[in-house]
Amino acid sequence: MVEAHGPVDPEVTPKTMTAIGMAAPGGPEVLAAEQVPVPVAGADDVLIKVAYAGVNRPDCIQRAGHYPAPPGASPILGLEVAGEVIAVGANVPAEMLGARVAALTPGGGYAQYCTAPWQHCLPVPDDMDLKSAAALPETLFTVWHNVFERGMARDGETLLVHGGTSGIGTMAIMLAKAFDMQVIVTCGDEAKCEAARGVGADLAINYREEDFVEAVLKHTGTAGVNIVLDMVSGDYVPRNLKCLAEDGRHVTIAMLGGVKAELFMPMVMMRRLTLTGSTLRPRSDAFKAALADEIADNAWPLFTDGELAPVMDQTFPLAKAAAAHARMEAGTHIGKIVLEVG
Repeated sequence: MVEAHGPVDPEVTPKTMTAIGMAAPGGPEVLAAEQVPVPVAGADDVLIKVAYAGVNRPDCIQRAGHYPAPPGASPILGLEVAGEVIAVGANVPAEMLGARVAALTPGGGYAQYCTAPWQHCLPVPDDMDLKSAAALPETLFTVWHNVFERGMARDGETLLVHGGTSGIGTMAIMLAKAFDMQVIVTCGDEAKCEAARGVGADLAINYREEDFVEAVLKHTGTAGVNIVLDMVSGDYVPRNLKCLAEDGRHVTIAMLGGVKAELFMPMVMMRRLTLTGSTLRPRSDAFKAALADEIADNAWPLFTDGELAPVMDQTFPLAKAAAAHARMEAGTHIGKIVLEVG
């Protein structure tokens, strides 16, 4: 039961809410608005009145039936939101009540109200708009952990990112440049390459017209890159390894191109390469809380101070979540797609 540190108006927290549900897995058309109970915050949770919710590729994969919610998580789609905390659990600091926050959620974001562990929330100052804030948590947590923690990125190194104009891609470009790295990206057409260069990419390769391995090695004087952030996997992996410098790190975060790769292991040994990867959603609350603390100290101020801002694509009303998913799956978006909820 929610224990708030102040009076909660029943009209502020009604018993039911509008959320996006689906009768069965399928294409974007299965998404539809429905009335469901307002979630109840646990002892370590906050209840957020959602203003905006971010749309991410894992949402599409879950909708298609291939990425089920972890045990105990809301079956409603949505891994990031921004809004106002209107009720708090018994173990939550009193000052969270009424706070504007951006939150990484275990699910449930495509709704008027959403719960999230309070330690997975980041503060949104009054001069920062909630739409931008909602577009940050999922990609920021993912890129920070995989590029800077697992990938051990350092100043002066070079990063290769596939899908340079995706939400992950644009976030990776911005963060890497903020920490004095060189960034190479791949994109599917010249317009996207130009957009990636506008975000800060040092080199944008149209992979439909140019072999990205050759382009990377030419740009780096055959030295290669220090880190590859890989969202494709499949037959991209051996090509990525050819792009890596000695002691390079290959970090996989998605498998849009297939789940299997054939590797030439002597190359891995001789060049001392590291292959790793991760998924964020199944990680423990304690891990995500520690990650949020590190981001709050090192990366979040870049956004709250206005030095960086997410690259925004289109905003759809909550009821048009199906159209938002169709746009993401068409691959024409540049930056983040968000849903306007309240």
